[in-house]
Amino acid sequence: MLIRLESRRRRLGPRWAALLLTLICVLVYARLTLLAPGPRLALLLDWGSIPRTLLHPPSGPWWRVQGDAALDLLTALFIHADAPHLIGNMAFLLIFGLPVERAIGSLRLLLLFLIGGMLANIAGALSLPQAVMPIIGASGAVSAIVGAYLALFPRAHLGVVLPLGAYLEFLRVPAALLIGLWVLLQVVFSRLGPSFGAIAWWAHLAGFACGLLAGLMLRPQARARLRRSIG
Repeated sequence: MLIRLESRRRRLGPRWAALLLTLICVLVYARLTLLAPGPRLALLLDWGSIPRTLLHPPSGPWWRVQGDAALDLLTALFIHADAPHLIGNMAFLLIFGLPVERAIGSLRLLLLFLIGGMLANIAGALSLPQAVMPIIGASGAVSAIVGAYLALFPRAHLGVVLPLGAYLEFLRVPAALLIGLWVLLQVVFSRLGPSFGAIAWWAHLAGFACGLLAGLMLRPQARARLRRSIG
């Protein structure tokens, strides 16, 4: 007599979204570095979200996104002004994006990045409605992923390396504490404005809020998905 044992464990399949998004951003930045200053600036202006041309002034209580400029909300997510801007965003994308992708799936992570980032750019434009310099970079989209991470893994810990004199100390710190400090800094910088550079701080906060809400909505499905993968 043969007895067949069925396992409840289900393979989640390959995770591709976070790596694909990182690759696209790196390739776009590499292409930008090969351009002369003039064509590079023209591309930034063409592909970035320029608040002054992105939004219609409100005829009623609402601003409206102009149709011709709507695509810029998407293309702006993949453009970075310099190497630190790119490296910082991609580091956050991989640190927080890979576990979020494992929990919610690759397609949902991709949609969270794109939709959260576009909504974040709208919020950034609303905070600087007369600005003529473009809002660029994946910061708003990455902020959405950070928000989703906090909603999905509220008790998680992150490893932090602290330089203590001639030594490096590795500590495990609650992710909620680090993310809370980061959000607090965004709020402070948004109040101080230009004193800390021409950065759309409200795009970070709006992206984080979108991701937090999406993570809370997806949390039951994500927990069931993770249980099936290890059960």
